[in-house]
Amino acid sequence: MSRIAAVILAAGLSSRMGHNKLTAMIGGKPLLRRVAEAAIASNARPIISVIANDANDVECALQGLDIEIVRNVYSPMGLSTSLIKGINAVPDDCDGAAVLLGDMPAISGRLIDKLIAAFDPAKGRAICVATHRAKRGNPVLWSRQFFSEIRRLEGDVGAKSLLGAHAGLVFEVEAGDEAPLIDIDTPEALAAHQAGIT
Repeated sequence: MSRIAAVILAAGLSSRMGHNKLTAMIGGKPLLRRVAEAAIASNARPIISVIANDANDVECALQGLDIEIVRNVYSPMGLSTSLIKGINAVPDDCDGAAVLLGDMPAISGRLIDKLIAAFDPAKGRAICVATHRAKRGNPVLWSRQFFSEIRRLEGDVGAKSLLGAHAGLVFEVEAGDEAPLIDIDTPEALAAHQAGIT
């Protein structure tokens, strides 16, 4: 099996939330910790989390977990800076990296492992995207061959543009539930998700 790292992007500004959503409690745990524990439950190693440079409260949410924390002083310049920081922290002997967003509470270790199992660049499956009912979401597993292109991204963008540029190498992995499409961006979304699991 390929060796795959997990990169959790957790340095956003939470501008629509009004406070740092990653420390919001869901089911008795901070949102980010739920995502981190899902990564730990998977076969991905190492687990890397990129946080804002001054986000001590976010780091506390990960306390006690076997996770490498990378601080991003450039996080106000956009998502691409955190993605690049995370990719740069992936060990040289990893074949790729599963990129997770820190605000997706329904992601599971099982889903990450489905992406890892599907990953096979030799068979044209160099980018594995979690989907639900043919709608693409996250996580996305990227082969190392795309790291140099990811490093050239700028601004408040992720690597979505690369999916179109390499459409023939993209393989969609059906999650079996809505987890790839659920993120928490607003107080209303947070309240709805909290109500749904209590």
